[in-house]
Amino acid sequence: EKYGICEEDFLSAELSAVPVGNARDVGLDRSMICAYGHDDRVCAYPAMTAMFEALKMGTPHTMMCILADKEETGSDGNSGMQCDLILDLIDAIAESQKASPAAVRAASICLSADVSAAFDPNFGEAFEKRNSSLLSCGVVLTKYTGSRGKGGCSDASAEVMSRVALLLDGAGIAWQTGEYGKGDQGGAGTVAVEIAKFGIDVVDVGVPLLSMHAPSELAAKSDIYAMYGCCKAVFND
Repeated sequence: EKYGICEEDFLSAELSAVPVGNARDVGLDRSMICAYGHDDRVCAYPAMTAMFEALKMGTPHTMMCILADKEETGSDGNSGMQCDLILDLIDAIAESQKASPAAVRAASICLSADVSAAFDPNFGEAFEKRNSSLLSCGVVLTKYTGSRGKGGCSDASAEVMSRVALLLDGAGIAWQTGEYGKGDQGGAGTVAVEIAKFGIDVVDVGVPLLSMHAPSELAAKSDIYAMYGCCKAVFND
């Protein structure tokens, strides 16, 4: 009654029940943000902001920021990364420049911007501490994700890893490496595997989180800002 919704509206509505409450500062130094849905807003927003900044600076490169849906359920549907829409867009761009779409894809680089699992001492048995990312230590550059080791991943090339690492070092961006927990216990997937199918060099980069997929997730402010700097450095490369 309040919103004028009738029963038939629920047949087509996309409604979600989410925790009530605004994002809030956490920590004695207020260095962290606790909020619902950090995964993946803490990567999407910095990526968009960095692209807008690069546009203002007049970068000579063609830039794309794809906010893909359905990542958590397999990237299916015409709004997920398994859809050929991305190929259609690249084909159109290539045609406008009288270039080969395959050549455009081969000359492209992509950051698969998704969060990573930060080491949580409360559940230390699920991690390999020396191979896990930490809060407030910068963005996480991940060579491969997947489960049971590298199962279902894209596995970024050594050249792409080196290129992005050098870009981050040159821009003074804090970064680290990390995996998604123990080899046979942890694991996660991103859209990198879908992008790699197009022949595009791709690597996973993201913000480390505590309590990923929980009603409230925890991220460090410095890591979110580092993600912005990372995207900006790649856009301007």
